[in-house]
Amino acid sequence: MEKLPLVSIALCTYNGERFLARQLDSLIAQTYKNIEIIAVDDCSGDDTVAILSAYATDHPHIFIYSNENNVGFLKNFEKALGYCNGEFIALCDQDDLWDSRKIELQVAAMGNNQIVYHDSELINDDGDAVGKKMSDIFNFYRGGQPEAFLFYNCISGHAMMIRRDLLKHALPLQDIYYHDWWLAYVGANTGTVDFIPQCLVKYRQHNDSSTDLLRKNKVKKNKLNNLNKTNRLSFEKNWLEHCLNYPENKHPEFIKTLFELYTNRFNSFTAFRYWQFLKKNIDVLFYIKKESRAWKNREIRKYIWGMKGGNFWYTYLRPNPDKVVK
Repeated sequence: MEKLPLVSIALCTYNGERFLARQLDSLIAQTYKNIEIIAVDDCSGDDTVAILSAYATDHPHIFIYSNENNVGFLKNFEKALGYCNGEFIALCDQDDLWDSRKIELQVAAMGNNQIVYHDSELINDDGDAVGKKMSDIFNFYRGGQPEAFLFYNCISGHAMMIRRDLLKHALPLQDIYYHDWWLAYVGANTGTVDFIPQCLVKYRQHNDSSTDLLRKNKVKKNKLNNLNKTNRLSFEKNWLEHCLNYPENKHPEFIKTLFELYTNRFNSFTAFRYWQFLKKNIDVLFYIKKESRAWKNREIRKYIWGMKGGNFWYTYLRPNPDKVVK
């Protein structure tokens, strides 16, 4: 009988005592049995390590590593990946709940892909379903066009299984981007990605979640976006530049042209060439965004204007919103 490939579950923990035990129960209940659970704790101040240790006593395939100093989520995650021995690696949050078939179905669907991900059901802080799935928010992409991930990402870390081989193409990680977005981009550059339509994780959304998929903090987030427009533009520029400099780009001329047109907007009144480029490539660049074609065309139309033109409009030509019309 052929031996099943080893799958490593990379679990990063930090002050996760409230939800960790239930998540560990769902990992142990996996129908796929050739797994190792690599748990790396980032100096938790609660009973997280004690919970991990109790489970490891009864389950020898759980391996615990504790950092001497707090290194933050990104570096902790990178350390967890370094400890993984499996041919495949599944990324794991400390507060979700996994379907018992998750690993089995992902291994079966892996084929020659670099990444296989799946749909997820959103739950609130108390674990109650909120009536939404990830596929209600994003169009799921399958294939090998990395350009699909330049503006949007539909592959969340909790849902992805990657080939261990992908790490040599993607590491080291940097804090100028989201790690799962980068893995998706690299995976599509070095091979293909695919998805399973079933919901295989109950994905917990906290009130203070940075992803804010339920838009609970919509007003607050909009205010922050308005205050940090410069920071957001800097993030976008850094992300696109990082993608541009990736040495294994499948289509280097595409990202080169996109980046040049994008950056030219910063010092121009109009950006017709950028608008034309986006319009020509709307089907790939805006595929993941789950909106109508009309919405996408309206969104692209905004980019006819360069930053100077936009600033001139808002400074001198825009009607005064505080002016009372009688």
